[in-house]
Amino acid sequence: MQNLSRRQALTVGAGLVTISVIGWSGQAFAAAKEAADEITKFTGGKAPDKGKITIELPEIAENGNTVPLSVSVDAPMTADNYVSDIMVIADGNPRPEVATFHFTPMSGKAEAATRIRLATTQNIIVVAKTSGGQLFTDQKLVKVTIGGCGG
Repeated sequence: MQNLSRRQALTVGAGLVTISVIGWSGQAFAAAKEAADEITKFTGGKAPDKGKITIELPEIAENGNTVPLSVSVDAPMTADNYVSDIMVIADGNPRPEVATFHFTPMSGKAEAATRIRLATTQNIIVVAKTSGGQLFTDQKLVKVTIGGCGG
């Protein structure tokens, strides 16, 4: 068995930290790219307009396992023009698409509430699609302190 000097031990430790940071950054980049791909697939590549969406989420989630979420879209719900779909994306989760809600004019309002699971501090992005092809988006940052998908 070989004895390591203090300098060698510090070098090995720094190398392990660097590898873990690079690995985590790569995972975060991959999750963000997958989130962007999901949004592009949902919107058909069109850029959504900012606004008309209200997202209710806590600023700080003490436990990422059950984070309350409520979304609503300020848009008409008539037979000719209504919100048909709302997609919720968590850009830091291993699987970014959290939920997709479908509506009809008989829904009355374009709003939904649920609890979501978040792996870490991240942006929650909501994209809404209308029957007429309009797209709206908004996002909100949630800071997760403990728990989450990973722990």
